[in-house]
Amino acid sequence: MNVSFGRKGILPLRHFLDFDRLDTPTLRQILDTGLRYKRGETPHGSDKPLAGHILAMIFEKPSTRTRVSFEAGMKQLGGDVIVLLKGDTQLGRGETVADTARVLSRYVSAIMIRTDAPSKLQELSEYATVPVINGLTDDTHPCQVLADIMTFEEHRGSLAGKIVAWSGDGNNVVNSWIQASVHFGFELRIAAPPVLRPGEHFVDKAQAKGGRVSLYKDPVEAVTGAHLVLTDTWLSMGFDNDDSRPKLLAPYQVNSALMAHAAPDALFMHCLPAHRGEEVTDEVMDGPQSVVWDEAENRLHIQKGILTWCLL
Repeated sequence: MNVSFGRKGILPLRHFLDFDRLDTPTLRQILDTGLRYKRGETPHGSDKPLAGHILAMIFEKPSTRTRVSFEAGMKQLGGDVIVLLKGDTQLGRGETVADTARVLSRYVSAIMIRTDAPSKLQELSEYATVPVINGLTDDTHPCQVLADIMTFEEHRGSLAGKIVAWSGDGNNVVNSWIQASVHFGFELRIAAPPVLRPGEHFVDKAQAKGGRVSLYKDPVEAVTGAHLVLTDTWLSMGFDNDDSRPKLLAPYQVNSALMAHAAPDALFMHCLPAHRGEEVTDEVMDGPQSVVWDEAENRLHIQKGILTWCLL
């Protein structure tokens, strides 16, 4: 087992990879810490608890919210960051992920990676001797979903017993929502075209662990009575040239007619960036049920919860 010398004593590394690799009390701890930081508290007894720590951020995919929230969060907590864009490392020139992990571990306190293949994240975590954080893969996006859950809790309280509805592409964000269903006690309804549904292994694994996840073809059926409605862009990174997606996903647009089927106090979220007029209309994005700007802000606070859990 890898161990960390950066935390008190010699302890097992705390990687933040995916919800199915973490237990519910840990996720609750991260959420609560993020909320405390947002309220201006100092959960770790200092306003600069990460002084002396450096976070390396590897971006093989572009980012606005992930990059700025991690960088701002790390600096606000007293630490620093090194940003490595796609052309800045030797990963594309033949160096293995394992060797990159070994080298970066000699320089920094933690590594965040935003990449395509989940296997890269896994290999990085296996060979790094510092914590590794999943900033996004083609399969999952747990940082985003923790921020979403934090946002719902701020506005409506616990998600336990609530209905969460997803309308659109069965992408990496919804995969993390599927994993989250095991920990937070909500019912998840996913409306997507059959060919764009999330992977069966995500659904089957969550259901086997008690997650209440259902797949729908009709978005109205999925959204009816929902307390939270979510969507995401139809053209995720890597599918930008897929002309078939807009036609397939047009019936899943979140508009005022679809939102009318949700609970009267339902919230709307979108992880951004949004393609207005495609997956969501302006009237929903800018409407009274939308909390997308709180959701975006909470990426900063949840990253602080993740960083301090990994390093302290």
